[in-house]
Amino acid sequence: MSFIILFTGILLLILLITWLKFNPFLAFLIISLGIGFANGMSVGTVTDSVQKGMGDLLGSLLVILVIGAMLGKLIADSGAAQRIVSALMNRFGRKYIVWALVITAFIVGIPLFYGIGFVLMVPLVITLSYKYDIPAVYIGLPMLASLSVTHGYLPPHPSPVALISQYHADLGLTLLYGFIAAIPTVIIAGPVFSLTLKKYKQKPLATFAGKTIPDDELPSLADSLISALLPVVLIALATLVKLYAGPENIPAKIIIALGDPVVALLLTLLYALYALVLKKGKKLEPCMVSLGEAVKDIAMILLIVAGAGALKQILMDSGTGDQIAATMTGFHKHPILAAWGIAAFIRVCLGSATVAGLTAAGIVAPMLAGSSVNPALIVLATGAGSLMFSHVNDSGFWMFKEYFNLSIKDTIKTWSLMETIVSLVGLISVLGIHFLIS
Repeated sequence: MSFIILFTGILLLILLITWLKFNPFLAFLIISLGIGFANGMSVGTVTDSVQKGMGDLLGSLLVILVIGAMLGKLIADSGAAQRIVSALMNRFGRKYIVWALVITAFIVGIPLFYGIGFVLMVPLVITLSYKYDIPAVYIGLPMLASLSVTHGYLPPHPSPVALISQYHADLGLTLLYGFIAAIPTVIIAGPVFSLTLKKYKQKPLATFAGKTIPDDELPSLADSLISALLPVVLIALATLVKLYAGPENIPAKIIIALGDPVVALLLTLLYALYALVLKKGKKLEPCMVSLGEAVKDIAMILLIVAGAGALKQILMDSGTGDQIAATMTGFHKHPILAAWGIAAFIRVCLGSATVAGLTAAGIVAPMLAGSSVNPALIVLATGAGSLMFSHVNDSGFWMFKEYFNLSIKDTIKTWSLMETIVSLVGLISVLGIHFLIS
């Protein structure tokens, strides 16, 4: 009976978001309450579970997501991303412009949330397209593939960070394996796939061409790169030290402390405030207003994450999670394939990668008891599945269509296919890492 209730609840969740256009947070809340009541839980128990699920998940994520949003906003507003792309263009030249944009997107995509990265990078692409008379889709889609991979695979993006909490995975290992899986995924979905895109010669709307900041007002390349990559370096170093250094080693303790995600992000934000703002002679007050706007931008993401936490807790407290785990014991589907498949199905139905990943996690997490699969790989498999075949129910689909001035048919043949390649190659990469380390 619990499985029927769960299936009905997921179906209703999909219908609420796609058909009735409900706010995802409200949809999660309604379905969580409904599943709890349908399983015979009392009103008090249901509301306690909802509050616990929201609090537990947000409690471990809030600081990371808020600081990450502030850092991304600062990198966007200061011109640090423009400095990075200019340096890469000078280094790679017109012949390798696709690789320059892919690398830039990967670098700035680590701290930037996807929506910010999109609206920051696409105008640069369109400007370059007009300047060098190169098809915008040809140079733009590989760049967006790189952004998509960082969005789905790598902390501090909301979905990977939330999945790390749901699956009790190690953030550093997830980041390490995420980089390994990301490299072939970005190459195949980006520069390799772009070889088929030169025929799409539609001119993007000139109004989307970005306004460039004068070079003398841009931060230095070193400051720009440090502001974008310092959290990754600190977290990666801490992970390596945990694996190979003794716990009583004083330098190791210092590195581990600096590599704590909250500490790493906060130190980077403070450095960026100095290097990108104060060092350029700008005042902090307008910058702080901008950082406040960044928090407002992710408020709904935080609520969606909280809603997913409520659903997960209801599934656990109602006993549905235990039943899923017991059933999957005799079901010989690999946990990585199950995580990817469930997330992919929900993604195709709902459109939202974040909702797909977090909903899948609530279903998959109970299966992992006793599993030998590293939880970090389950995070990546879920993330890969959550990027599967973006189409008309995904806002990213429409943003790409409008910015690049494409028909729906051509958007499916370019954008939707790229996202499918990202998902499938990501799955293959994760399976490859699993078999190498197991």
